[in-house]
Amino acid sequence: MHARLSTKSTALGGASVVGAINLVPIIGVATLGWNLTTLVFIYWIEAVVAMLIATIKILFAERGSPGIPGQIEPLHELRAKRGGMELLADWPPVYPRNIPFAVSMLSFWTLLAIPVSVFYWWRADFTIVLSINLLFTIFALIVSQVAAFVREFIHQQEYTTVSAQEIVQAPAQFSILVLSVGVLAAASDESVGSLVLVGVVLTKAIISARRFYHEHHGNSTGGEITLINRLFAGLGDDRDVSEPPPELTLPHEAVDARVTVDGRAIMIGSLCDIALGLLSRFGLLSICAVATAGLIGEPGLILAALTLPLALICAQVGSFYFRYGTIEYQRRGNMLVAYDTILETPQWIASVDSVSFEVKNAVTDRLLETGRLSVMNVDRGESTAQFGPVSDLDAAVEKLGLPVTQTDRPERDLAIVGSALALVVFFLAVPVGLVVSPEVADTELAAIAVIVGPLFTIPVVGLAWVALSRI
Repeated sequence: MHARLSTKSTALGGASVVGAINLVPIIGVATLGWNLTTLVFIYWIEAVVAMLIATIKILFAERGSPGIPGQIEPLHELRAKRGGMELLADWPPVYPRNIPFAVSMLSFWTLLAIPVSVFYWWRADFTIVLSINLLFTIFALIVSQVAAFVREFIHQQEYTTVSAQEIVQAPAQFSILVLSVGVLAAASDESVGSLVLVGVVLTKAIISARRFYHEHHGNSTGGEITLINRLFAGLGDDRDVSEPPPELTLPHEAVDARVTVDGRAIMIGSLCDIALGLLSRFGLLSICAVATAGLIGEPGLILAALTLPLALICAQVGSFYFRYGTIEYQRRGNMLVAYDTILETPQWIASVDSVSFEVKNAVTDRLLETGRLSVMNVDRGESTAQFGPVSDLDAAVEKLGLPVTQTDRPERDLAIVGSALALVVFFLAVPVGLVVSPEVADTELAAIAVIVGPLFTIPVVGLAWVALSRI
């Protein structure tokens, strides 16, 4: 991220200075009368500011992020988006592919960090006295972080050497530290308060020193920093968090023909993606928030909780359309290019002679009489890409001169449709019976919906999809 320091000893010296600076709060404890509550409050403010600045940094990060296997980020379809948009003059472009990481960080604080913090303050029944010294400390903290962001990240162009996934690590580690200390302090009595306080300061100093060393000297560490890496390995691994920028170079050949996508099919196709969005961490936590509000039974709380999944659904539809609805397929010489008309960047490039095409049997295409193809062995970009949906697949294939001979979808099969619908009725019989049964209380029904609901939803949606795909 930063310019690498020339020697390991210089980097270790800088890390030592950073660690010493982070021990300054002990002076506040000794001379200004700060206690554990005040210290946690300051660190909480610092964590919030660091989170907000990191969220902005994430959007500007130029390098690619490999992602975490098995994890579904909110708005995950944007991860494959190439190109950026310049929103401010003399500032780097914002890359849509980084939005899922920014949303993940914000959702962590919205659905976990803030509720835990509120519980901490309520459980501990602590009161913060906003003295001049405390307010000055907080003001200096905010100004220093904002100044460092503008000076180092923007003006010194750190954004060119860092990925979104890499940026997430430091604020995530610090947030976990602050939340853990808050809960521990709430459960502790005054006899162990001093010990916890010292532990907080030392841990924060270690995290800051480790981060400085990694940013200025890389991953080749000595024994001192290796120990720190092991201690915090679970809070963010430094390996495989950055890869080269995924942008592609547009072929020099002129555009011979172009075909646009069908917006209706894109919008309806986003319904499937909404289900995947609800399976992300933000989606599951928002569903739990709605269920909890339902158990409490307060209308205002229920309405507030419903805004979370509704906001996710709206964002999911918008991101899905931005992923596929702004694409124009161009024939440039011997190349087929999926070109984003808003970002003005190719999303994938394929040689017409080397790729193979296969008709996709999408439900939306059967309902709207549109069509799409799977494009395999793509040269640059995704190994397997999607062509379409387009309003007339045969006309698009002919216009672009694609070597596709078969554009028909599988014939209607009423036997498959009937069998799938019969199984849907079978799976729905149990939850419907519970709803109409007078012996099941509302609270029990809500708990069953949260715990067992996803187990029934997955096969029902899958079977309904099978039925629609052969209707």
